[in-house]
Amino acid sequence: MSFPKSLENLVEQLKVLPGVGRKTAERYALHIINKLDQEQSNQIADAIQVAKNKIKHCSICGNLTDDDVCDICQSNSRDESTILVVENSKDVFSIENANQYKGLYHVLNGVLSPMDGMGIEDINLDSLWKRITDDKVREIIIATSSTPEGETTALYISRVLKDIDVTVSRIGYGVPVGLNLEYADDLTLSKAIENRKKY
Repeated sequence: MSFPKSLENLVEQLKVLPGVGRKTAERYALHIINKLDQEQSNQIADAIQVAKNKIKHCSICGNLTDDDVCDICQSNSRDESTILVVENSKDVFSIENANQYKGLYHVLNGVLSPMDGMGIEDINLDSLWKRITDDKVREIIIATSSTPEGETTALYISRVLKDIDVTVSRIGYGVPVGLNLEYADDLTLSKAIENRKKY
């Protein structure tokens, strides 16, 4: 027996979410239909629309924000001499939750991956080079994942910066090889930043 067309469409839409297969999508869809009242359903739909329309990338670091410049870049209490380079905004949120790092961030929104069609022009590098010309920046900490793509990206950044008067370091390997930062616990992330090594 097949679902009604509108319910089947909801299942198909939910399947686009990461980690959501057919069975999970069906469970979510049935929960929405059977358990949520109209107001709750509208609130979820409205929240998705508002977030999709309002959230943008920070014009300075590339992190997700409601404004042109994110709260971290606007803060006067951050160490402006250090920039931590990460793959995505989820990494920023994970590191911030550890509450140890007090510098600024730069979000690449991707990694170099020729197999996936991701080249130098496809990730947020141009604005990083511009930020490094600022006299305040003394250290760039590369915190891309230890996957082959993350390592390639880190190596490329370090090579571009080798003749510039800025220290380039890599987070320590308290983070297991192949692990994305978003899955690491707070202590592991703190130690990885603390034990960074110079490139």
